[in-house]
This record gives sequence, structure tokens and C-alpha cells, in this order.
Amino acid sequence: MVDELHYPIRCWEITTNAVPKAQQTHQGPILDCCWHDDGSKVFTASVDKTCKMWDLNSNQCVVVAQHDQPIKTVNFVQAPNYTCIVTGSWDKTFKFWDMRQSTPVIQFQLPERCYCADIVYPMAIVGTAQRGILCYQLDSQPREYKKIESPLKYQHRCVTIFKDKNQQPTGFALGSVEGRVAIHYINPINPKDNFTFKCHRSNTATSSNVQDIYAVNGISFHPQFGTLATVGSDGKFSFWDKDARTKLKTSDPAASLPISTCSFDSTGNIFAYSVCYDWSKGHEYFNPSVKPMILLRSCMDELRPRGKK
Repeated sequence: MVDELHYPIRCWEITTNAVPKAQQTHQGPILDCCWHDDGSKVFTASVDKTCKMWDLNSNQCVVVAQHDQPIKTVNFVQAPNYTCIVTGSWDKTFKFWDMRQSTPVIQFQLPERCYCADIVYPMAIVGTAQRGILCYQLDSQPREYKKIESPLKYQHRCVTIFKDKNQQPTGFALGSVEGRVAIHYINPINPKDNFTFKCHRSNTATSSNVQDIYAVNGISFHPQFGTLATVGSDGKFSFWDKDARTKLKTSDPAASLPISTCSFDSTGNIFAYSVCYDWSKGHEYFNPSVKPMILLRSCMDELRPRGKK
């Protein structure tokens, strides 16, 4: 009999070194995770069709959400009149859970499988298969706000909401498998405020006039400056100033492996990104001897908009 596989999630303490502090598991690969607002709990979404709540104080895990297919996204929402987690699944649903009951309090039917989502109260953005984009308004009671025509021609891979100068969510950055990012305002003052730009592509075309193009796997906005980072299957991260429409920096390839996701810490001093094979070139390129890594980079000065001291 084959032992049942377990897929771990770990919490690390970051001091001068990264120290693993605790671990829990799912029975399938973990596709997403998020924190409770007070930092006491972690929520994990898995291919095993469950979402778990991990209480770090007791080191106990309980299932708080279930779907009919793998759960692709999980987000925590702390609203003035309710608290919940929100899950998006390949079963084409987007569900809001109270966590004290086994059925969702609100459920939305999606036009296709959920591929990516982000929530910054009171806004939620969901990207689906077949390039669908839906915007939800979460104040009072969650409701669909509008469907958005995709500004990108190829499948979405990641989406991240950005804020205005008053720290209110105002739009989103959308990354695709075709090395391109769209900056899209929900209610733009000027239609020209919405634009797309190329990224994660080889600098020069080959002799056959073919340029290598890579998927954008993750987008994260700096919490202080509003500049952003993108990471891709080319193993590079890039820093951008969307308001000035300029690139601030591009890295060298990270250990010749793709970068699968990225994030800033709450102060904006640390940029964290994960390096691992993302299966973008098929199973024949997978090398089990090359271990995944999480890398931390001091980044405050590199993300500062040019001309800003």
C-alpha cells in the first residue's frame, strides 16, 4: 500500500536568518494562502478541494471551506459588518465563508474556472479561464459590480489590486502567459490611464527572428511607494513605476529557474520571491535534484520612484 502523500505549508521567522517555526499539511498541492488580519491564523487553499484555517497559537488546523474541484485562491476579508474568507475554485464558483458554519454565506457563479483573484476591501477582482474578469463590491453585502473586457489577448496568470494616494483600491495589474501586464483602472478619469506593457521577454530575437516570451507568474505592489514588482518564468524579477511608465530594475536569472510568486513585507523593506520549476517547459525539463528556494532581498531604495528621496 502506498502511503498517502502530504503537502506541507511552513511558517518561517525572519531575523538575520529564516528559521522554520511550524508546519501543517494538505492531502494535495497547496495553490494559495493568506493571513488573518491580526497575524494569528493562516488560510490555505488546496487541490484536495478544501481550505484550512491554521491557528498558529494552538498549531491546530481545521477545514473551513470546501469545493467540488480544487481551490485556486483564498483571501481574508475584514469588513466593518462582517468577517469572512473568500475562495475561488475550478468548480466555477466564488464563495464567501463565515468560518463558523459549513456552508457559504454567499456564492457567485463564475463564467469559467477561477485562475486568479485579489481582494483589497471593498474591491475584489477575479480572473477566470477564457480571459474573464469580474469586479465585486464588498461593502454592506458582496455583489457583482461589473464584468470587464480583458485588455490582454492571452490567458491571465495573476492579478493584484493597487491603491490610489488615499489608500483606496482603484484598479488592478493583470499578468498573462504572454509576457505582458495590463494596468487597468476600474473607473479611469481618462481612458488613456489604462495601458499594457511587455515584460519577461528575451532582449534580442534569435537568428530565426523569434523572441523568447515567458509567463508573468506574480505581481506585487510596494506598500509605501506604489511601485510594483513582476516575476516570471524567465527566472527574473523586474521593478516598475506604473505612474511614470518606466522600468526601475531587472534582475539576472535566479538560479536558472522560474520565479513562481513574490511579495513585499508590510514595511516594504523586504522583497520575497520563490524560485522553483513551474512546469512551463513540460515535465521533461523537471530536475528533482534542484531544490526550490525562497529568497529575500533588501529592496527599499530599488523600489523608490526616480526623483523621489
